[in-house]
Amino acid sequence: MGGGESVPRRVTFEADENDNITVVKGIRLSENVIERMKEPSSPGGKSQKKFGSSNHTSIEELKKRIAEELALEQASQSSVQDELAKALDRERAASSEHLARAVLRERASAEDERMKSQLLVSATAKQLEEKEKELKKHETYYKEQLNRLEERVRGEVYHFTCENNSLKSSFLSPASSRRYKTDPVCVDLQNQIFQCYQQNPKETLSCSALAAEYFKCVRHARQVESGRLGVLIPP
Repeated sequence: MGGGESVPRRVTFEADENDNITVVKGIRLSENVIERMKEPSSPGGKSQKKFGSSNHTSIEELKKRIAEELALEQASQSSVQDELAKALDRERAASSEHLARAVLRERASAEDERMKSQLLVSATAKQLEEKEKELKKHETYYKEQLNRLEERVRGEVYHFTCENNSLKSSFLSPASSRRYKTDPVCVDLQNQIFQCYQQNPKETLSCSALAAEYFKCVRHARQVESGRLGVLIPP
C-alpha cells in the first residue's frame, strides 16, 4: 500500500534443552515481552510432565506475543510508508501544478509576442504602402512639371527663331539675307536644363535656377538681335 507493500519478516527462535527460548532473531522485542520472559515458568515441586506442559504453554504465549509485536511493528511501518507516499503524491501534484502554470504563462507570453509582432508587421506594411502611394503621386507631379517646362522651353526657342527669321526677312534684302544664318541661342543652358531634368526626375525644382537663367539668356539674345536690326522688341 502507498509507496510499497511491507515485506514480511523472518523470525527465528532458539531454545535450550528445556524448551526455554534463549534467542529471538529478526525482531526487536518490547520491554513487556522481555519482562514476561524473565518471569518464572511455574512453582517448584511439580512433576516434570507438568513443568514441560507449562513451559510449552509459555512458549506458545511468547510466540503469540512476538507475533503481535511483529504485527504492530509492521502496521506502524506501513502507516509510516503510507504517510510518506501521501506526502510524495502531494509534492508531485504541487510540482505538476506549478509546471502546468509555468507552461501556460510561457504560452500566453509567446502568443502575446506573436500578436505584437503581427500588428507591427501589419502597421509597417501599411506605412510602406502609404509611402509608395505618396512617392508615385510626387513622381506623377514632377513628370507633369517637367513636360510643361520642356514645352515652354521649346515654345520659347521656336518663338525666338521665328521672330528672328521674320526680322531678318523684313529688314534684309534677299541677297544679303542669305549671308545670315540663324543659329540656336543659349544652347549650353538648354542642354544643361535637359540634363538636369534627366538626372533629377523627382526633384525638378532643383533645376529651376537653370531654367530661370535660360529664359534670361533667351530674352537677352532677343534684345541683342533686335538692337542689331534696329527694331525694339518688348521683353
